[in-house]
Amino acid sequence: MTVQSIPAGISVNQFIGFKPGPKLVILGAVHGNETCGTQAINRLRQEIESGLVRIDAGTLTMVPVTNPLAYQLERRHGDRNLNRNMSRSDAPNDFEDLVCNALCPVLEQHDVLLDLHSFQAPGIPFALIGAPNNTGALEPITKAAQEETLAMSLGVNRFVEGWLDTYAQGVADRQARGVESHVDYGVGTTETMRRSGGIAVTLECGQHADVTAPDTAYAAIRNALACLGMTLDAAPAIVKEPEVIRLYRVIDRLHVDDSFCRQWLSFEKIEKGTLIGHRHDGSELTAHEDGWIVFPNNNAQVNQEWFYLASRSNRLS
Repeated sequence: MTVQSIPAGISVNQFIGFKPGPKLVILGAVHGNETCGTQAINRLRQEIESGLVRIDAGTLTMVPVTNPLAYQLERRHGDRNLNRNMSRSDAPNDFEDLVCNALCPVLEQHDVLLDLHSFQAPGIPFALIGAPNNTGALEPITKAAQEETLAMSLGVNRFVEGWLDTYAQGVADRQARGVESHVDYGVGTTETMRRSGGIAVTLECGQHADVTAPDTAYAAIRNALACLGMTLDAAPAIVKEPEVIRLYRVIDRLHVDDSFCRQWLSFEKIEKGTLIGHRHDGSELTAHEDGWIVFPNNNAQVNQEWFYLASRSNRLS
């Protein structure tokens, strides 16, 4: 790749209502091959500019392509995963470091983040939420109720929690194997937003190639704006019977010959003791308890996330 082909920055669309209100930032294409958010953001931008949609209160900031190098290459990342170990860098080592230096101040200037993604395996849309209110060192939060209300207004029925706790365990596992891994490896856009005092939800809008994913993303944006009182649209309905799932374990691929025993679907239900796959030495990997297998990745690199295990949560009930 030539120097001239490396993007020089990121494009931001912003609309400011005349009435006071929250500051909402919406991200698309944090991963370059996840374009449903980009399509939804561009659709809304055109509607606002044509007068079909009005931002009456607060500030709406939209980043249609958050990682322009990955988007240009039509793959998940440029040099690395932007949504891991997100922090400013005085001496940027890769393209994603440059994006972090530009993006972190943008997040810190806002109150609310909606981050739009898609996923590899077939499945239904879902939202990732942060921890309940707590004063712990890992992910302290005091605005869990506001975040839950936003999440349950987006139009999906499945919610996933436990992300940062699970990543912390994964980092500890890697360090125990002698693999260098930063303690904040699990920190991405939403964790950065919460650390600056805001609320944040990641919405996984469907499979990458699902033609309905951009519509899911668009509906979620409109619902978020209405929920926050930024448009004159009626407040969206809150999900009455949410399905809440808690991640409790991340399993890394340790060798290129580690393999699944069959093709798994994300959020496929499994029982305790179910055989999931084999290590390259033939040892078995089984489910620790009843629940789900989440984000199985046949293309996982060595010492990276291969799949997650999850169980039912009573939160939001």
